[in-house]
Amino acid sequence: MDFIRNFPFFSIILSLFSGPLSSILGGKWAKRVNGAVIGLCGVMSVAVLWYVCRTGEAFVYTMGHFPAPWGNEIRAGILEALMAAFFCAIMLLCMLGGEREREAEIESSRQNLYYIMVDLLLCSLLALIYTNDLFTAYVFVEINTISACGLIMIRRSGRTVEAAARYMIMSLLGSGLLLLGLCFLYDLTGHLLMSNIRESVQVLAAEGMYERPLLVAICLMCVGLAIKSALFPFHNWLPDAYGYSTVSSAAILSSLVSKGYIFLLVKIFCRVIGFDVFSGSKVIHVLFVFGIAGMIMGSVDAIRESDIRRMIAYSSVAQIGYIYMGFGLGTMEGVIASIYHVICHAATKSLLFVAASGITDASGGSRYFKDLNGAGRRNRLAGVAFTAGALSMVGVPMFAGFISKLFFSQAAVGHEIKMLPTLIALAISTVLNAVYFMRTVIRIYSPVKITASEEKPAKQEDGREKTSRMPENCREITMWQQPAKAVAMILFILLNILLGLNSEPLIGLIQRGLGMFS
Repeated sequence: MDFIRNFPFFSIILSLFSGPLSSILGGKWAKRVNGAVIGLCGVMSVAVLWYVCRTGEAFVYTMGHFPAPWGNEIRAGILEALMAAFFCAIMLLCMLGGEREREAEIESSRQNLYYIMVDLLLCSLLALIYTNDLFTAYVFVEINTISACGLIMIRRSGRTVEAAARYMIMSLLGSGLLLLGLCFLYDLTGHLLMSNIRESVQVLAAEGMYERPLLVAICLMCVGLAIKSALFPFHNWLPDAYGYSTVSSAAILSSLVSKGYIFLLVKIFCRVIGFDVFSGSKVIHVLFVFGIAGMIMGSVDAIRESDIRRMIAYSSVAQIGYIYMGFGLGTMEGVIASIYHVICHAATKSLLFVAASGITDASGGSRYFKDLNGAGRRNRLAGVAFTAGALSMVGVPMFAGFISKLFFSQAAVGHEIKMLPTLIALAISTVLNAVYFMRTVIRIYSPVKITASEEKPAKQEDGREKTSRMPENCREITMWQQPAKAVAMILFILLNILLGLNSEPLIGLIQRGLGMFS
């Protein structure tokens, strides 16, 4: 049974070496290897989750059997295993939902390159989740950035190259600030392992030593990761990156990449700095203010959009604001609500991007709202899936988004200063979410408006002509025409409803996992 302790290391190494293997394979075999690796990593993560739940304690895997401070460590607890398993499941569904678009939009000679990037991205996400060493985390942050940039520009169009360049510039800025913060922290403590750093920070905080340098280190790391996760106002790169990449890339970037950085920030709060030290600093007030600003401004930008993909991208800015607002409450309840929202947002946002691709397919490939009338009728499953994702984002009961907003409200109740701003921001953001998501749902189920010149005769079974009321660029799509996408959307819908109706076990795991952090 103790052999399961090797699984976190096996997951990282397996996904890392599957990249070079894919480089010598053709596109079809690289796709098969990628799917097998994601599935196997997910199975191993579930096994680790079962093991730590059974034993009731986290374990540390020492790399090369060298103790600290020379060796490197992997640490696995309930929260790490839960996030790893969830990330693998979401990535597998994203790849499944965007399979047809990848084959159509990416040159056959570059197909294996795409799967190399996905393999490396999975490796970096698992390493960020499991690592117990801050410098190792920084190395995989950079691997994550390069892989995500490759996923954006793989289509080789002018817009994707520009989006990738903007993404790379902002990400490198965030990485530089993160590295500066790590250097400050290493200078103060002399350690890179998270547990050792925390012990030193607790001593410094108790004795009141180096308060300002420690605050600077916390600020640099928070700002660096905030930039990389697109917290307002550092979000300008996000709409183009999500809007012009392939469907599976947009779904993975929005649901997983930014969440990997956020999970690293949670580890810094709770395992490196210590939550008591972090909550006692002024940084939480800054995160709270920018989180609320992101909740409002992201939704305002989404309302102004006429492109469904860019609208969903701006919605991600608002949802990232929710997460940082929860951190800014400075309570463990706020952190729990934020982690739960990370999971809900990952499940819902990937559903929206996959469903939006089905809607645009039924509208002649157009992503503009003026061309989407009736798309929910022409592609019924995509219309239902988008409606389910929209209801979740608005916060309708029975869906995941309702539960996360409820937890944010409960976390804010009783807070002397931040309760009223939080509740007001949640109310305003919910109304704004309803404006642009329900507007889109109404649009895709509205009758098609066409002019008399667009009407065209069609043959009936008896040979007589009848007038078609569908524009020439639109077409009916059934779930049997796109089976992989249909399976992905159905599973995403079920996952969203499961998170909305059965949240207590997941919240219990998150609470136990945070307890193991300390």
